[in-house]
Amino acid sequence: MGKLWQRAAWTAAVACFWFAVWSPGVRGDDPAKSDEYYVLMKVLVDSFEQIDRNYVKDVDRRELVEAAVRGMLSKLDPYSDYISPDELTKFTEAVEQEFGGVGIQVQFDPEQRNIIVMTPFPGSPAYKAGVRAGDRIIEIEGKPVKEFPGGSEIQTAVNLLKGQPGVEVTIVLKRLGTDEIETVKMTRDVIRLDTVMGDRHEPDGSWDFMIDDEQRIGYLRISHFTKRTATELRDALRKLKEQGMRGLVLDLRFNPGGLLQAAVEVCDLFVDQGLIVRTDGRNVKPQEWFAKPFGTYKDFPLAVIVNRYSASASEIVSACLQDHQRAVIVGERTWGKGSVQNVVELEGGQSALKLTTATYHRPSGKNIHRFPDAGENDEWGVSPNEGYAVRFSDEELIAYHRFRQNRDLPQETASDAVSFEDKQLNKALEYIREKLSAPETPPAEKSEGGQAPPAPAQGVKDSKDAAALPLLLPRLRMFHA
Repeated sequence: MGKLWQRAAWTAAVACFWFAVWSPGVRGDDPAKSDEYYVLMKVLVDSFEQIDRNYVKDVDRRELVEAAVRGMLSKLDPYSDYISPDELTKFTEAVEQEFGGVGIQVQFDPEQRNIIVMTPFPGSPAYKAGVRAGDRIIEIEGKPVKEFPGGSEIQTAVNLLKGQPGVEVTIVLKRLGTDEIETVKMTRDVIRLDTVMGDRHEPDGSWDFMIDDEQRIGYLRISHFTKRTATELRDALRKLKEQGMRGLVLDLRFNPGGLLQAAVEVCDLFVDQGLIVRTDGRNVKPQEWFAKPFGTYKDFPLAVIVNRYSASASEIVSACLQDHQRAVIVGERTWGKGSVQNVVELEGGQSALKLTTATYHRPSGKNIHRFPDAGENDEWGVSPNEGYAVRFSDEELIAYHRFRQNRDLPQETASDAVSFEDKQLNKALEYIREKLSAPETPPAEKSEGGQAPPAPAQGVKDSKDAAALPLLLPRLRMFHA
């Protein structure tokens, strides 16, 4: 009898959970729809109860509930997802680009079975403790790296180095170029990864944002759009203006997006009036964001580089700057993600639901979203301006990633042997140099970068599906800790 009461109580609890979480969306429906809703909820609860009671083996109840949630989301779109308690920390780190750690970029050496320090982040606990690029970690918290489980060495190391800020971590290092073994103690801190980067590092570890010293052309890369991105970008622009910047290349290649508000703030730095973006949803009020004249950087030519992996917030920025004729768009047609996801807390913040709640539209009103049945000649994404389409082959993508990973290392560890002809960057620089050399459009006197850029090209072909990206990346991976 006790077990029956336990099962009945559990079934009732599950029913209350589903009704409490999901019923608010239908309370305003007519009675017929409400009746259908409760009938469908009963199917779900009854199925759960039958599996829990009668399946041939015991099944974890939480796994059943999470499978039910994921099953529902699988009927929606690729961007809606359930984030379990185990996944929530990694999801938050990915969105915010910050975590508790010691502040080093590492990779595993399978031959020597130790962890190579690729770079310590300036100002981080590791940097302050004297950890240098090229040092090899042979022990973490008393655990020898050579004894870490095979195939998961790097993840084991990262898990030991990351954690609660304020907690001390002890590592044993073999110093670069010597047989010296040294024990180093560090106290974890909140590590904030740069979302705005330059072409390469200065000797002190900071980013060099000036790619052409002679012409005074700046170069800024945005990796993600987080709550800090606009501030980082504003600081970089201020530094460039102090150095006499006359033109700028903004690189949004491989940028998967991020926060909508961050994209709006970035657009507002370059556009002084007009619509930035508009969003519409079924149960949310339409919203519009407009540019403000204060604090706008507009007295120089601007080129934005995108590729077939630039998505979401990076498409908002490139579309806005293109529609306002503030920048020329160089590279490839973008991914085509015109939807907005809202993160809804579940279980008091222990888990979350990432749900598509709205779509966004560029200032011109053109469609950005690539629907499942969309063809190459349909309207979606952001296409390069006419004459500025430059596509990378799969082989060029692989070579670019190797080059970029090497160039992002500190100068003392980067190899001059790794080279790559970046045709997309060269095309962007070509546009800026032409604008700077044109006598009728002095960049310091005309706003909006001088004359309006050419009109966007239509139907730029991208034959490769972006889902193939992981297959194109080189095997060399670096991790943050």
